Amino acid sequence: VVGDDVYQLTWKNGTGFVYDKETFAENRRFSYATEGWGLAFDGQHLIMSDGSATLYFLDPTTLSEVRRIDVTAAGEPVVRLNELEYIDGRVLANIWQTDYIVQIDPASGVVDGVIDLTGLLSQAPPAQSAVDVLNGIAYDIATQRLFVTGKLWPYVFEIRLIEQS
Repeated sequence: VVGDDVYQLTWKNGTGFVYDKETFAENRRFSYATEGWGLAFDGQHLIMSDGSATLYFLDPTTLSEVRRIDVTAAGEPVVRLNELEYIDGRVLANIWQTDYIVQIDPASGVVDGVIDLTGLLSQAPPAQSAVDVLNGIAYDIATQRLFVTGKLWPYVFEIRLIEQS
């Protein structure tokens, strides 16, 4: 959500949609040359992931690419960047098909933190149906609460991050 607009990506069609926040009426469409995996807003740009190690920064008005960064950890590309959230000057991205969320410096693309959610789902009552991978990050800026969930998960977890040395 940016101002009065809600943005949506399609996974493989290369088409994005912009809706009115109040009515959900479609205002416009836009195109991109890659897949649409995740989208966040840093206060100035939309940040888009496509399952690769690249993050794309888009102008929210023109929807044109302003810049891109390659995400690395210890000098190696971090691939399968998926769902995104922007919190306190950092991009959080879950790594598809893992229990990890990485914290990324949006200026350099360097991973400067890792959130290990291994075992999180097993702490809840057993699901009544099959569950899939970690795949959702949301941040409530008003209450500074962080939430995570996954594909087909019957639960949304509120988590608190504790820095470890």
